[in-house]
Amino acid sequence: MKEGNQSSTLGFILLGITGQQQQEDVFFILFLFIYPSTLIGNLLIILAIHSDIRLHNPMYFFLANLSFVDILFSSVTVPKMLANHLLGSKTISFEECLTQMYFMIALATTDSYILAVMAYDRVVAISCPLHYTIFISPRSCFLLVVGSWVIANASALPNVLLTSSLSFCGNQEVANFYCDISSLLKLSCSDIHFNVQMMHIGVGVFCVPLMCIIISYVLVFSIVLRVPSTKGVLKAFSTCGSHFTVVSLYYGTVMGVYFCPLTSYSQKDAVITVMYTAVTPMLNPFIYSMRNQDMKAALRKLFSKRISS
Repeated sequence: MKEGNQSSTLGFILLGITGQQQQEDVFFILFLFIYPSTLIGNLLIILAIHSDIRLHNPMYFFLANLSFVDILFSSVTVPKMLANHLLGSKTISFEECLTQMYFMIALATTDSYILAVMAYDRVVAISCPLHYTIFISPRSCFLLVVGSWVIANASALPNVLLTSSLSFCGNQEVANFYCDISSLLKLSCSDIHFNVQMMHIGVGVFCVPLMCIIISYVLVFSIVLRVPSTKGVLKAFSTCGSHFTVVSLYYGTVMGVYFCPLTSYSQKDAVITVMYTAVTPMLNPFIYSMRNQDMKAALRKLFSKRISS
């Protein structure tokens, strides 16, 4: 760590979502509802999939992993925000800030790749139903999930290491409720050209799954339109509706922030980040369970077991 890196020893000040106390109080109450709902909803999805043998197939295996990532993703930022608000503090140490930034990048990218894996699973189920168990075997499912984690962590590490070497000798106020890489780069008094290039590479790695998802949907739509009367295909296609909703919410908000020039990043973008860091992880379980009869049945079975016990 550089000697001139004044903020490295003092840490940073998280300005919050809006920077206005009254509005921050409203968001605090909102997050008190959102975070427990995220934990409970995603845990119920995981428990329902684990307890119901009918859901022991690749599609639900990927969904359980997505729920697990969403729990971690939300837990990286929201508890710190709630604790700071309760304690009347806005500070975060330099080490905590880098740790938070690392997990945010890694988990956001993991989420992205698992969504792509889920799209791939649906394409194979619809286009090659007779060879589904060959292409989507237990071993390939495991490798796809592990590969998602490996790529995500490999993408996050260089960004965090480069940020740790920067000097922050002026303003310490982060225009967000967590340590976002865009906010930190704006505070640095070092040359951030290479950091910005690496951040763009990270965004590219993050968006590769989106291209795969788009290609997957094109294939799915072309198949379904050719065979509209096949019941099995229509059932598989209906599951894509939930996935499409989640993808639209997630990528729509992320691109709204990170596809803008760094110089245009402001506190207004912090409001948008609430969508993909807190709201989307909360909505995912509801989106997947409301439109899925098998998931509804598994949840009812889980609740009946708990009530009877």
